[in-house]
Order: sequence, then structure tokens, then C-alpha cells
Amino acid sequence: MKYFYLFIVSGFFLFTYTSCDKIIGVKDISKSYISIIAPVHNSEVYSGSVTFSWNAVSDATKYQLQIGTPSFVNAVQIITDTLLVNTSCVVGLTEGEYEWRVKAINSEYETSYQTQILKVLKKEIPSKE
Repeated sequence: MKYFYLFIVSGFFLFTYTSCDKIIGVKDISKSYISIIAPVHNSEVYSGSVTFSWNAVSDATKYQLQIGTPSFVNAVQIITDTLLVNTSCVVGLTEGEYEWRVKAINSEYETSYQTQILKVLKKEIPSKE
């Protein structure tokens, strides 16, 4: 009978101090690669709404998207730093140079960032003549 109680107590501590992910096992995505759809490296787009998109990573549960200007190494401003469950995001950007990056995340692992350079051009409004 005391083995039965020992089994119950051990099970309780195992359940309490170990997450379900560790029991079931979470896939290591750290070596996975995020494939960028748009805007690709060194793209030039017009100011306004810019759609950032990438392909899904198997077993990822969310994505971290960051946009900085003019770059992350010499950041003057971080425009966006957000967690998403989708593989795209629309952000309003004004004229300037930006770097954007995205990484995939699950409960235990994350990929490395995929970083792209982006130049936003001033949208010319046609003159009425």
C-alpha cells in the first residue's frame, strides 16, 4: 500500500514540476529556416501600408516580427516588435530605410532571425494640370 502512495505522490510531483510539452516532446525548430515572401532583401516600395510575409515553419506556434530604422545595429527607432500567430503583417511606413526581421518560436525553441533591408520611397501624388 505504501508503494501505491509513493506512486501517487511521485506522479503528482512529476505532473506539477514538468510541463506537458516536456513529457510529450516539443520539436526542435532551432535549425529550421524561415523563407521570406515579401518584401525581399533590398526591395524598394512606396510609403503607406507595407505587407510583410513569410512561409510558415512546421511546429512553430508564433512569429516575432521586428522592424527598425535605419538598421538594428544602428537603430534610431524600433517601429514594430510584435508576436504573431499569422505569417503576415501589414505595417504603415513612411519614407526611409528600414531593416526587418522575423523568427519562428514554439514553447521551447526558436529559429534564428531572417533579416531583410527595405527602402521606402515617397509616394508621388500626381499633379492636376
